[in-house]
Amino acid sequence: MTTAEAIRVSPDWLDLRERADAAARSRVLVAQLRRRLPADGPLLVHDLACGTGSMARWLAQLLPGPQHWVLHDRDPDLLPLAEVEIPGGAVTVETRLSDITRLDAEVLAGATLVTASALLDLLIPEELTPVVDACTGAGCPVLFALSVTGRVQLLPPDPLDARIAAAFNAHQRRLTPRGRVLGPGAVEAAAAAFRAVGAEVVVSPSPWQLGGAESDLAVEWLTGWIDAACEQEPALVPEADLYRRRRLSEAAAGALAVTVGHADLLVLP
Repeated sequence: MTTAEAIRVSPDWLDLRERADAAARSRVLVAQLRRRLPADGPLLVHDLACGTGSMARWLAQLLPGPQHWVLHDRDPDLLPLAEVEIPGGAVTVETRLSDITRLDAEVLAGATLVTASALLDLLIPEELTPVVDACTGAGCPVLFALSVTGRVQLLPPDPLDARIAAAFNAHQRRLTPRGRVLGPGAVEAAAAAFRAVGAEVVVSPSPWQLGGAESDLAVEWLTGWIDAACEQEPALVPEADLYRRRRLSEAAAGALAVTVGHADLLVLP
């Protein structure tokens, strides 16, 4: 089976979004998480589909005590980029080439915490199930950050915004050779799956807020957003070409404010 991690993600894209990701992730959930962790460590943290390690770089400095992070990803080109020094004091790192949709509780045995970032919305339901099962079997808290919710706001507004957003969200839920992608329904699906096995689930918004200082990211995001919408709904292409030029010009000039909805999910067994 082809899995979500078979989708190649550019290291440049991950680097471009890291600062916005760090600003968006919910510190409210981290505060709740800390109350469930040993106050002085040691912590064993498994980070699923780690990319270049941005989740570890952000979260390690917010957690107590000595920490050992195990960073999982299917892309062998990303893992060396993730295996770098992480801020936060006594933190060690190892990387593992892993298909996270085939994890089981044995792989996560002894974990104090399981994390992931920008993962859930890439999965299909049949891939979500083993992830939930493995995390449940590990019996520890789980923090999934930055799953898309489908809510987007652009200021100043444009009459075409709603059509582009609707087509993009349909693209996020498209049927692929793997199955239908969860997309904006991922947080709801994951929360329901964890609650079904008796876990407490807390959801917190974690939107990107992109202004003039993030114009490079806004331009890159807009390009992908519009391209995906047009792929899903080709009838949009004539109007979208003018829309693209107008919006990209605004973004490049720092005259466009973009809010991209995400949500973080904390699971407490």
